[in-house]
Amino acid sequence: MPNTARATHLTRRGLLAAGGALGLGAALVACGGGKDDKGSAPAAEKSGPWKFTDDRDKAVELKAVPKNIVAFIGTAAALHDYGIEVKGVFGPTTVKDLKTGKDKADIQAGDLDVTKVKNLGNVWGTFNIEEYLKLEPELLVSAMWDKDVLWYLPPQSHDKIVKLAPTVALWAANTTMPKALARHAELAESLGADLKDKKTVAAKARFEKAAGRLRAAAKARPEIRVMIGSASAELFYVSLAKMSADTAYFEELGVKFVKPKVNAQGYFEELSWENLDKYPADVIMMDNRSQAIQPGDLKSKPTWAQLPAVKAGQVIPRFTEPIYSYDKCAVLLEDLAEAIENAKKVA
Repeated sequence: MPNTARATHLTRRGLLAAGGALGLGAALVACGGGKDDKGSAPAAEKSGPWKFTDDRDKAVELKAVPKNIVAFIGTAAALHDYGIEVKGVFGPTTVKDLKTGKDKADIQAGDLDVTKVKNLGNVWGTFNIEEYLKLEPELLVSAMWDKDVLWYLPPQSHDKIVKLAPTVALWAANTTMPKALARHAELAESLGADLKDKKTVAAKARFEKAAGRLRAAAKARPEIRVMIGSASAELFYVSLAKMSADTAYFEELGVKFVKPKVNAQGYFEELSWENLDKYPADVIMMDNRSQAIQPGDLKSKPTWAQLPAVKAGQVIPRFTEPIYSYDKCAVLLEDLAEAIENAKKVA
């Protein structure tokens, strides 16, 4: 989450959005036509009343299936994989390409064409309400890290925004990856997605196969310890696996994670760079979001280069805010399984 602004009080929402959140694991127009090269078949038009009960146990009922949808960028990317397109997005959507100086899609956009959606707020604390209203929104969808708080809506305008159109919130914490995937698929289906589409069926089968592979890898290599890390200029954050949907599931599958002594918020422990070697680890999963410092840019941190996992080349990316489609999550399981299968015991 963005490290350019801090909330005025350290709620979990604030930590997710501020620099400390770098350690977290932490905190529509449905159109016709042919298949998208990277997505499922475009959703069919649905008519009649629409109802969906979200993860707040809130039932949203509309006279017709919503077409003007605005969503958090990662949620929009997941819906896109099911053929559901949104009109607007908010959250990390574009970043500057350091080589060209031009904007390019943020990693959280997945396969979504960010040039075809209205970006209402690219950084934490921004959301253009005027432009939002111009879209004539029928539904706003976002992730939820705190109960009843829609992720990435600015704290100062959150309550105002959620009154402007019906909202749906889906858990990103207090759940596991399969449950989050099922809920996103359920929402997409309600909006017109065909879950029996060949590409969707194949993606789910790949995910299930990848889960079996990761379970087998963890069972075969119980000695391998994995650390979940995220870097900022001042601190290194070690996350607790059970607090995020992705790593909680990896742990269920048998992956052995480093267990940090987390702060009062419960998500992660902040380490100074001098104390980076506090937890022995054979594999390090590093936050790959644009807000976090990436491994290739940590050369100025001598303690980083001395870590056994770094010396052994056993550092892999972690998609800290997964795109909850089977297509995207299968890859995450495969990558971690491969890392554990090939890891040397170095810690």
